[in-house]
Amino acid sequence: MVAARSKARRRALEVLYEAEVRGDPPAEVLARRAADASQPLAEQAFLGRLIEGVAEHRERIDELIATYSVGWTLDRMPIVDRNILRLGAFELLWNDEVPDGVAISEAVSLATELSTDESPRFVNGLLSRLLELKPSLSL
Repeated sequence: MVAARSKARRRALEVLYEAEVRGDPPAEVLARRAADASQPLAEQAFLGRLIEGVAEHRERIDELIATYSVGWTLDRMPIVDRNILRLGAFELLWNDEVPDGVAISEAVSLATELSTDESPRFVNGLLSRLLELKPSLSL
């Protein structure tokens, strides 16, 4: 289950990245990729919840990222980092089935694997700050 969810997060990141680069709605990109029937159903369901959740809360997520990222505007962030943060923030703040520590750890893992040397520390710092503020944030 854990490995399947990690794979789903990576696929969700790929969908969000492609959607942003192409200017397409994430749901459309996900639908195009759904033809890949090699994914287990549980992974597909989790992937769908991630994409829908990020899309549903994207405006508030971006507002939080912009507010609490020190030294970086949303536009200056690499696209991959921006979307890792969106995924992590959604899981941290709106997805109660994922423990907070797991949400942060998974986001840091994606940043370590797919982005710059500085990205894991940046992602960890920003998501940890959102975790600290979680009780006081209006969601």
